[in-house]
Amino acid sequence: MKNTQQLGQILLREGSISQEDLDAALHKQTDEHQPLGQILIRQRSLTAAQLCTALALQSGIPCADTLPEVVTEESLLELLPLTYAREHGIMPLRWDDATLQVVIDDPYALTAINDLEALVDAPLKLCLAPRDAVMGLINRSYEIHAGGASEMVADMDAEQAGAAPTLEPDDLLDISDEAPVIRFVNSLITQAYKERASDIHIEPFENELVVRYRIDGILYEILRPPVSATASISSRIKIMSGLDIAEKRLPQDGRFRVRIAAKDVDVRVSSLPTAFGERIVLRLLDKSSNVLALEDIGMKDKLLLQIEKMISATHGVFLVTGPTGSGKTTTLYAALSRLDRKQKNIITVEDPIEYQLSGVGQIQVNPKINLTFANGLRSILRQDPDVIMIGEIRDRETAEIAIQSALTGHMVFSTLHTNDAAGGLTRLVEMGIEPFLAASSVVGILAQRLVRTICPHCREQFIPDEVTRERLNIDITAGQSFYRGRGCEKCMQIGYRGRTGVYELLRINEKIRAAILANADAGTIRNMAIEDGMQPLRSAGIELALQGVTTIEEIVRVTQEEN
Repeated sequence: MKNTQQLGQILLREGSISQEDLDAALHKQTDEHQPLGQILIRQRSLTAAQLCTALALQSGIPCADTLPEVVTEESLLELLPLTYAREHGIMPLRWDDATLQVVIDDPYALTAINDLEALVDAPLKLCLAPRDAVMGLINRSYEIHAGGASEMVADMDAEQAGAAPTLEPDDLLDISDEAPVIRFVNSLITQAYKERASDIHIEPFENELVVRYRIDGILYEILRPPVSATASISSRIKIMSGLDIAEKRLPQDGRFRVRIAAKDVDVRVSSLPTAFGERIVLRLLDKSSNVLALEDIGMKDKLLLQIEKMISATHGVFLVTGPTGSGKTTTLYAALSRLDRKQKNIITVEDPIEYQLSGVGQIQVNPKINLTFANGLRSILRQDPDVIMIGEIRDRETAEIAIQSALTGHMVFSTLHTNDAAGGLTRLVEMGIEPFLAASSVVGILAQRLVRTICPHCREQFIPDEVTRERLNIDITAGQSFYRGRGCEKCMQIGYRGRTGVYELLRINEKIRAAILANADAGTIRNMAIEDGMQPLRSAGIELALQGVTTIEEIVRVTQEEN
């Protein structure tokens, strides 16, 4: 290795940092005893790619042009334990004749390099890559090597599950020597996370046990473990989530946290007694994922500007409506993240808290100690808030406090379960809110649905059948193109990968306020909003289909037919 020039001097020569950046980092290094490059990245003076280039110049080890998506050769993955590979940032890539190609994030990790060279008894050809890239490759590769839940089914023995330990390993991918039922449950969760499942359903029937994953809002059967393992699997999950394993007659709710591929995953558990055993549903939430921006959830420029104007108001109620699982809470988080959290006091009351937002006070509802939405909301008002987010308006009491909060100078965000935007206004009135209060406090209502997006790897153009064209008033002679997913390995032969939002935004103008005061029904209000420029859900969905984002079938599935 060259190592003829100090890293800081190389970075200065390359123009990657200024002298002031270097001086500040060197000053921190005397106190923190951390590598100079990592300190510069942390203080945002340097990018990971720039550091990699500088280390390559210093050490003589080249930067990798590209890294594979995963390393699938088992013999390479078995060379190093997962924890060792992560600790030293080193990953074998492939054999090139008698030389082992290796990627590493630190050219001076001599212990790891020498250990691997001695282990394979062959020369190594090293290349460099940023730490995040190396860690991503390690996690993806070992995740696949850990195997799927179906491989564990044959090894499962219900009798061995009785003495299952209660301690969880640091990372589920590290499991290798636990009892079969423990390995099965861990691999079930790992595989669900890998396949982007939001829920795991474990459903016992008279002669079979079925496991299904909910992926992009749709349930898919994954495997059928031995029905004799029902009690063992149930007990294992109950132990993990702190539930009473002796209580099999009453529903129970619990939660636990695991690490998968260095990511924190929060798992919420619900057990329900049925005639043939306990039905269990696990909801997976990636705690390490970032809150999405409004642009990331499918909002176009015009809609974005309208919503920004509403959420930036000093007071009022902004509601998001839609069925369960339509992404309402994600939209509210995206809206909150857009506000200036340094200059505003933002407090939320939620059930449950799905994402951690920096600079925001978040309260978890707890009915067991009488901390309801209404009680939490009363306490929030004594905390001098500027913006309040209520997870859901479920009853008249919560609705009244939310409306009063808006009328006294607070901005209130919340959700409602209604089919469309206009239905949100009539739902408030049905809850007992006086029409004049609803009319004067609500600034806008956003209705939304989630549609699956076409897999980009197998997207193909097609012509919808005649029945579909007539139903949706599609004229193919006008040059309109539609697309669908053929199905490939990337999307598990489904044809879809990921989801995006479809929206309709109802803006409260003077005409609509007058209609609310006159106790107009939701249909009347909806028609007035469309005349004012509101794009209905189905129209917005067809527009997405024409853009090749989703399919006609998805739009028909999630939206109602318009009159």
